Amino acid sequence: MFIRLNGLVPQTALDGDAEGWVLTVDGEVDTPLSLSLDDLKSQFENVTLQLVVECGGNGRAFFQPGSSGNQWTTGAVGCPEWTGVRLADVLKAAGVKSSAVYTGHYGNDVHLSGEEKDTISRGVPIAKAQEPEGLIAWAMNGEDVPALHGFPLRLVIPGYPGSVSQKYLTRIWVRDQVHDGEKMGGYSYRLPAYPVAPGTEVPEEDMVILEEMPVKSLITFPQTGTEVPAGQAAEVRGHAWAGNGDVAAVHVSVDFGRTWQQATLDPAPNRFAWQRWRAQVTPPIAGYYEVWARATDANGVSQPPVSPGWNPRGYGNNLQHRIALIAV
Repeated sequence: MFIRLNGLVPQTALDGDAEGWVLTVDGEVDTPLSLSLDDLKSQFENVTLQLVVECGGNGRAFFQPGSSGNQWTTGAVGCPEWTGVRLADVLKAAGVKSSAVYTGHYGNDVHLSGEEKDTISRGVPIAKAQEPEGLIAWAMNGEDVPALHGFPLRLVIPGYPGSVSQKYLTRIWVRDQVHDGEKMGGYSYRLPAYPVAPGTEVPEEDMVILEEMPVKSLITFPQTGTEVPAGQAAEVRGHAWAGNGDVAAVHVSVDFGRTWQQATLDPAPNRFAWQRWRAQVTPPIAGYYEVWARATDANGVSQPPVSPGWNPRGYGNNLQHRIALIAV
């Protein structure tokens, strides 16, 4: 599981000490809540789901010209099994008012400088927060959420950039406006409101919030550069996922996109989990080949062959993944 932090890991997380932890839910609600971990576990249905968490900047390294930030290639994504309670259930218990527009999330991590100021505070539209797959999670893969992933409590909001899945969660503020916390404005997790040429200086007022992540796939086997017998079928497999929760198909090509064949796509264990896929490809004669993978979501939108939608901070890159095969 990739690690991305915007602040210092709280000492409570390093110590594994959740004593006295309280989650506050307030703002545009009828009944503000203060919930301990025991309250969450005992008062709400406990749910376990496999959910993709992907950094908004996954694939940033492939944009030209480049931008500042972690130079992720393909690794800033994972699909652990999360255990917790539905965010929607907690919001229902609080009684969301009709004036609610957005959530604002807060954790107890501090700025990298060590000063007591906001590190990151992001949120999601209230309709997204009320989807049944969003979790307030205390466990990851059957164990306490690790310190680097948000112990003792974190949000998991699948389909949106991983930055909204707040670690070290202490507060959910239901707001009557779009949240304006740290990393919600400027160029942070934002895209130009219209297509721009690579390298364009885009005014801040023309940037809009990155919400739903694009459809994407990875080839996870075999390793690039693997030798395979010419004229014989070789297995290729990987994962596919989509920000809208549903992948309809995966196709692969071994002739640089001239022709495509459909891969076998396993059903997801639950919505917003990635799906395993596999295909048999046959290089006809000895030589160099590339396997390209292309996922398509339920709306018929597919991955492009090149980096799409250049933007100043390098978000949302879902170009087709490819590996090399050497037929011998």
